Amino acid sequence: MGLHKNGCIICGKDLKYFNPAKKLVCAKCGKEFEATASCEDGHFICDACHAQAGYEHITSVASHTDSKNPILIAREMMQGDGVNMHGPEHHYLVIAALLAAYKNSGGQIDLEKSLQLARERSRKVPGGICGFWGCCGAAVGSGIFISIVTGSTPLSEKEWSLANKMTSLSLDSISQNGGPRCCKRDTKLAILSAIRFARENLHIEMEQPEIVTCSFFGGNPSCKKEECLFYPQKG
Repeated sequence: MGLHKNGCIICGKDLKYFNPAKKLVCAKCGKEFEATASCEDGHFICDACHAQAGYEHITSVASHTDSKNPILIAREMMQGDGVNMHGPEHHYLVIAALLAAYKNSGGQIDLEKSLQLARERSRKVPGGICGFWGCCGAAVGSGIFISIVTGSTPLSEKEWSLANKMTSLSLDSISQNGGPRCCKRDTKLAILSAIRFARENLHIEMEQPEIVTCSFFGGNPSCKKEECLFYPQKG
């Protein structure tokens, strides 16, 4: 179990989405959930089990890196065995990569406590909400990042505005690049939006590559290839 990084993590077959949700039992933890997807053979893995190994790897990378470049940090995180081609672990990955780069770029945060907050909040963001709710989890992750570094709460004024503005900018960028969902593409778009936003609003200058490309397209059957701005052979 967990050997397949695309499609079903048990057998590797394609996922099937359905609406309304169905009650399914997770093949790993045995708990029952309201689910909107299973593979062609009926395997279902809950979000917590799907993301568990990825969370551990992501936290480790964020805790030990000295990079100021969240795109490069995210790329290292994505290469871990527990991070699948798609999945809710990317919601946490966006926040963790940004928090680590923000701290290394002079941001005044307690990284360990901030990552703990990021884990707690991102676990509540379901997989698949990009298509079912119209709000990609990578964009939500960028908003969570801003809420953490500014200390925003529901009663905050400026901080509340900044966190919501961050999510909206990431969503706009993601929507302009179109579907179908690609967690690798949408993660990059959210992080790039957050780099600009932190520079303009928080006066923290994180780094980014001059050219951002994707090395994961071969594992994504629904990759748009030349239509994606991160496809390395574009043009």
